[in-house]
Amino acid sequence: MQLVVGKIGRAHGIRGDVSVEVRTDEPELRLGPGAVLLTDPAATGPLTVESGRVHSGRLLLRFAGVKDRTAAEALRGTRLIAEIDPDETPEDPDEYYDHQLIGLDVVLADGTPVGELTEVVHLPYQDLLTVERPDGTEVLIPFVEQIVPTIDLDEQRVVITPPPGLIDPVDAGAGPGSGAGAGSDGDAGEGADSDAGSGSGPGAGSGENGGGA
Repeated sequence: MQLVVGKIGRAHGIRGDVSVEVRTDEPELRLGPGAVLLTDPAATGPLTVESGRVHSGRLLLRFAGVKDRTAAEALRGTRLIAEIDPDETPEDPDEYYDHQLIGLDVVLADGTPVGELTEVVHLPYQDLLTVERPDGTEVLIPFVEQIVPTIDLDEQRVVITPPPGLIDPVDAGAGPGSGAGAGSDGDAGEGADSDAGSGSGPGAGSGENGGGA
């Protein structure tokens, strides 16, 4: 199975380092020195991680054969893909790979259906679950323990406890003189590029982008 574990950003310095948007909860394993990664586009890879370090909160990697800024900048936008055993699961029981979550039913604590989980969006400081409602609309659910307290893979469902207004518009009151109070449905935010990686568990921060694998 292939999991997207990172996306290359801009070049850093003049020696071939690149910043990487991490999409894995196991960067030391998936993006550590010696790791061989497939790429999208495929013609760019495979790439072998030569070294890595954290600078100002960002992961910087250097790949074998990439020796200068020009070569590093040519990699910008490339997705990094790891091959993993499809039966592999994260070491932390409270973490999940994206492919384990996609397709699960999403329900409220009282069992009321909400929709189907269709994507795990990995952002720098928080993961979001994309849920498709029965009417075809989508809602983004912050992947934190307070809102997503239960993931039951055996029952193939995710239980959420959303605050008012997260999945349905809040009624602002429509009494006389209230004006345009209710407000319209709005997007919960723009998702990042989706990946087939592993997701982090509730409250675990960014994930693989399968936080990966």
